Amino acid sequence: MLIGPYVNGAAVIIGGLLGAVAGRHIPERVKAALPLTFGLCSIGLGINLVVKVKYMPAVVIAMVIGAVIGELFFLEKGIGKAAGSTRGLINRVLPPVKGLTSEEFTEKFVAILVLFCASGTGIFGAMHEGMTGDPSILYIKTVLDLFTAAIFATMLGYAVVTIAIPQVLIQVGLAMLAVVILPMITPDMMGDFSCAGGLIMVATGLRICNIKLFPVANMLPGLFLVMPFSYLWAMLVS
Repeated sequence: MLIGPYVNGAAVIIGGLLGAVAGRHIPERVKAALPLTFGLCSIGLGINLVVKVKYMPAVVIAMVIGAVIGELFFLEKGIGKAAGSTRGLINRVLPPVKGLTSEEFTEKFVAILVLFCASGTGIFGAMHEGMTGDPSILYIKTVLDLFTAAIFATMLGYAVVTIAIPQVLIQVGLAMLAVVILPMITPDMMGDFSCAGGLIMVATGLRICNIKLFPVANMLPGLFLVMPFSYLWAMLVS
């Protein structure tokens, strides 16, 4: 029986609610500083994952082709529209958060959506629990997500709570597929996958810090391509 994805989702909901409530009592300068600090941490975590790479050319090819696919299918635009609709629905029920334009909200929301749903820890943790029944990795992510959701909810409001839905669906799906997927994965493939996830985390951190607005959602298809490309590179080139 899966436990980790639901515990992780509950942490996002609780953290989001606490942050949204507390946000009204936190000075604006603090609300602005917290996401910047977390963006910096995201860059650091991403760099830590990038150094695990085995076949960097395979990762680069996967990320480039993945970005092309994402651009062709307008993934970022589609997620942005969903984010705007989510904000509208939430604001009808709960107090809206002031101070952010629609464009600013979408930029931040898409970045943290990717951060929550496509992190290496969440993906590997879900696969690990599906294969072994051990939710310990997702428990670690749960603690981090509780505080992360609270931090971003001070700025984005109750809409952060809705991120729990796609996060749980993705993790449950990965856990169910893990029995088929994990036996095929080599340590080198996992290292290259971690590198791809790290690159996306660096891009997400830069976006959160308003240094460079990378289209991180359009980069996500690269995560699905990197393991097959890593395997082919090892077989055909190395």
